[in-house]
Amino acid sequence: MVSTISPDALEAVAHADHGSPFSVLGVHPQPASGFVIRTFQPNAATIAVILNDEAAPLPMQKIHPAGIFEAVVDGAAAPSRYRYEMTTHSGDVRSFFDPFDSAAYPFQISELDVYLFRQGRNLEIYEKMGAHIREVDGVQGVNFVVWAPNARRVSVIGVFNNWDARVHPMHRHGDSGVWELFIPGVTEGTIYRYSVRSQHHGYQADKSDPYGFYFQMRPENASIVYDITGYAWGDQAWMTARAEASLLKKPVAIYELHGGSWKHNENGEWLSYRELANQLIPYLKDLGFTHIELMPIAEHPFDGSWGYQVTGYYAPTSRYGSPKDFMYFVDICHQNGIGVILDWVPAHFPKDGYALSYFDGTHLYSHEDPRLGEHPDWGTYIFNYGRNEVRNFLLANALFWLRYYHIDGLRVDAVASMLYLDYSRKAGQWVPNQYGSNENLEAIAFLREFNTLVHREAPGAVTIAEESTSWPMVSRPTYVGGLGFTFKWNMGWMHDTLDYFKLNPIFRRYHHNLITFLIVYAFSENFVLALSHDEVVHLKGSLLTKMPGDWWQKFASLRLLYGMQYGMPGKKLNFMGHEFGQWEEWGEAKQLEWNLTVYPTHSGVQSWIRDLNRVYREQPALFEQDFDGHGFEWINANDVEQNVYTWMRFAEDHDDYLVIAANCTPVPRMYYRVGVPDAGVYDELLNSDAHVYGGGDVGNGGSITTETIPWGRFQQSLSLTLPPLGIIVLRLRPSPARAGEPTENVDVAP
Repeated sequence: MVSTISPDALEAVAHADHGSPFSVLGVHPQPASGFVIRTFQPNAATIAVILNDEAAPLPMQKIHPAGIFEAVVDGAAAPSRYRYEMTTHSGDVRSFFDPFDSAAYPFQISELDVYLFRQGRNLEIYEKMGAHIREVDGVQGVNFVVWAPNARRVSVIGVFNNWDARVHPMHRHGDSGVWELFIPGVTEGTIYRYSVRSQHHGYQADKSDPYGFYFQMRPENASIVYDITGYAWGDQAWMTARAEASLLKKPVAIYELHGGSWKHNENGEWLSYRELANQLIPYLKDLGFTHIELMPIAEHPFDGSWGYQVTGYYAPTSRYGSPKDFMYFVDICHQNGIGVILDWVPAHFPKDGYALSYFDGTHLYSHEDPRLGEHPDWGTYIFNYGRNEVRNFLLANALFWLRYYHIDGLRVDAVASMLYLDYSRKAGQWVPNQYGSNENLEAIAFLREFNTLVHREAPGAVTIAEESTSWPMVSRPTYVGGLGFTFKWNMGWMHDTLDYFKLNPIFRRYHHNLITFLIVYAFSENFVLALSHDEVVHLKGSLLTKMPGDWWQKFASLRLLYGMQYGMPGKKLNFMGHEFGQWEEWGEAKQLEWNLTVYPTHSGVQSWIRDLNRVYREQPALFEQDFDGHGFEWINANDVEQNVYTWMRFAEDHDDYLVIAANCTPVPRMYYRVGVPDAGVYDELLNSDAHVYGGGDVGNGGSITTETIPWGRFQQSLSLTLPPLGIIVLRLRPSPARAGEPTENVDVAP
């Protein structure tokens, strides 16, 4: 037999430097008749090809010392499928099918897939990109697809080929930069990487899979073949109901959670996704939260980043279990009536060399110019939102979490850093847009497209912006010029309110507007009033330690803070540990201070949160008109001298309202008169100073009757006792006709 391939081609294959391996390896017709089969097996002592199940093994000739073998068959048609029998230098015998048998294993990514991807419109690209278990005519294996347009060669490497980049080079689909290879015999659980050799500067690196579904446990970081299909979901009722409802007019009380530090097991280790579900869900149901917001759980290398420097955008972190373990977590949440929101990070990605950074020897996912492509504060790269394939990567990723993991919403981190080209940059460190201004037009277009797609493709799912500036219409529809988010975190409210509460009460009269200013802009966006992890880290102290005064004043102020949060318009978010008044600021390496909950002051805060959530969910006045000025009215916003605020919240039925009074001084206010719209008995639904919450039981005995004494613009008024550093919530007791109760059983005011 005489070799039918040029020595240069063999050298290129032998040195893992051939850009078109299918033109050398596999089956090829002979110029006259017959065919030739070639394979590269550097560990083979001998190798034979079996052309069909009944044929005798046909020995192959070694045509290159590196381990390239060839068999020439004259006068016969090429086989539809074949396999090899190989004896290694150590004497092991292996039988396997040829990944370069293109007739038996046709490519899976189509021209249409590639075209849509290059246009940024392939919303299910994760179905083709990455590693997918595949069976072809009874042969099982894994199909690998990756995008690396500036590579001259990409190979799949793993234990199955001794991490040798020469063995499994991939096929390039034209000029698309998409590379593909099906490897028979690779199974679920196999660890793999892509070995990328660039066309530029001799760059070569082993990369994890940008579309990988599962990764090794840090500090290891290779990708793992995983079948994410087949989980038996039990949340059909939840998903159906979600699609038919809007959270804009529903109660939303979010519990922000870091999975690794909520609670540890008896060995001091993280809880798994399944353990977390089984312990967390009963706890949150008891406290009455409606949603969990998970700090980023996409794979990340450094615990101290809290998940905000992502290396595996399509993989829940392996710290707490497998992808299906995370599906179980979401499923159990839904079956217990709790929604799941993910913190999603499309603003930047880390420079770790094994991940997206400099993927194919170029700044493929970012801008080459550091004025556009690097974040000066975080030492990370900024996504290039103007590159179609990068935009497609992120858009498909958002939909991936919503579809495969039934996620109910995405909270988008650091939106402000995306919107402004000069974000955290000095003069000369940024590049203006085409109009000479500082708006990142490509990022704006990306965010609008993201929000449009989420609301179209995942009915009932929400998007939440962490946006810290005054950018207009963040939570307004794209068709009126907004960014299209469902909600926006109210960072202004958070800063103003905490600044107010940090003050000694004697000085609060000089800063009264820190509380009232909220209503000036409260209805310009669909706000979430968030007291998040950001307020209790980096030496900021816990919420409890921010409160001035002695022990009882700190706890009373904390309850007052939560009461004002729940009483003001906007959805609610609290970070874990807030619900029982943790003393220490949060750290990702330790669990919450659960030992504190045995003390009455801390368990009292828990009881207060439980009752706040209960009343919040029961009273439409607290949530139906969060984003409509008709849902709020000051009774008196100007009692500066006494540091008292009084207001009303209205349901869509304007006759259904609540009266709320907050006393921000450590002295009770006796006979404090408040005007109200209607005569009758007002029941005290909540009093933060109740003994059960750790207070002194200063209040109104559970109810109070109006007096016909005009006050302000009202003809009726109440003479209230306001507890020190306390808040009360009152509701007019329904009249007999409205409540459907016998008149004689109701105590009504004259």
